[in-house]
Amino acid sequence: MKRVYVIGTCDTKEAELRYAVERVQAAGAPALLVDISTASSTAAADVTPEMVARHHPRGADAVLGHADRGRAVTAMAEALTQFLLSRDDIGAVLGLGGGGNTSMVTQAMRALPIGVPKLMVSTMASGHVAPYVGPTDIMMMHAVADVAGLNAITRTVIGNAAHAATGMAVNAVPSSGETRRAVGLTMFGVTTAAITQIRQLIEGDCECFVFHATGTGGQCLEKLIDSGLITAALDITTTEVADHLFGGVLPCTEDRFGAVNRRRIPWVGSVGAVDMVNFGGRETVPEVYSTRNLYIHNPQVTLMRTTPEENEAIGRWIMARVNRMEGPVRFLLPLRGISAIDQAGKPFHDPQADHALFDAIRAAWVSAPNRKLIEVDAHINDKAFAEASVHAFRDITRGK
Repeated sequence: MKRVYVIGTCDTKEAELRYAVERVQAAGAPALLVDISTASSTAAADVTPEMVARHHPRGADAVLGHADRGRAVTAMAEALTQFLLSRDDIGAVLGLGGGGNTSMVTQAMRALPIGVPKLMVSTMASGHVAPYVGPTDIMMMHAVADVAGLNAITRTVIGNAAHAATGMAVNAVPSSGETRRAVGLTMFGVTTAAITQIRQLIEGDCECFVFHATGTGGQCLEKLIDSGLITAALDITTTEVADHLFGGVLPCTEDRFGAVNRRRIPWVGSVGAVDMVNFGGRETVPEVYSTRNLYIHNPQVTLMRTTPEENEAIGRWIMARVNRMEGPVRFLLPLRGISAIDQAGKPFHDPQADHALFDAIRAAWVSAPNRKLIEVDAHINDKAFAEASVHAFRDITRGK
């Protein structure tokens, strides 16, 4: 049976961690106590700080003995990440702690594949948890009282968490037996028509996973690709790139498209909704953008039309990554518009800006046997574009 890894800083929370280990074992699973103290610890843990620290790329000395706690915590998080990635007996990971421990443990948790149970009992769990959870399936459980001594509250919360982690470790979710190809699709409100048509055309022989292109959505897609759970993608909506480059609230990261290259999966891409940068309510738009073409989607969302110069930058940024892809790639340009509000008569209709985007992509494109640039004389939400996307997808997945 795989083990529940109970992780925390034994120099300050040994009693609480040992109680969690006790409850895991009582519930029927083997447990492993991992001590990630960055200060001196004399606890007899199953895995000591020195054992974890040796997994740091620069060795244990890069982690232990620092007077600067911030540097030590950062280094221990990296060492813990590499330690967990080296293990093949993880049934679940259970972390306990406050801010520092939560930061270290969840960083390592985020590196684990989707589906490996991850539960973090934290004093930080009732606030903004996106920095800890990211695009993964980490379960955050509020500690209620600080993890600083065993009492009626902490025993109950820690005990429940230990039982939950044990339950996930010993009751693996059975395989669905699904044999269809797992395909990721990216969608925004203004490309919904395109993705709906594409999904309907392929879902007979593909299991479709649609991701809302909200920054986190793109990261979730790529996490699942890295985990091997998504094996092909129709990445039609790349709007997160515009937010990343120009200060929007739904940005991708610098690693956007990185998982596609690492896994070399069949990938069909396009420029859906890169005509806009997303902000919150109208009052949140930076003053520098106050005279721009702004569209109030709803009281909480304001869209800013990208300029020709911004579109050139977007095109170059995307191509710099697409040109590195070594798997089968098709990239489609919808020449009559890239979002529902970029059509003739709509608020963001700007042929000059679109042409700047397309020209930048054409200029930066590097031809290779595995890659084809396809121009489609249609709007992105037209039936013709959906059919062209599916044709390209069939072309690169046939026989694979």
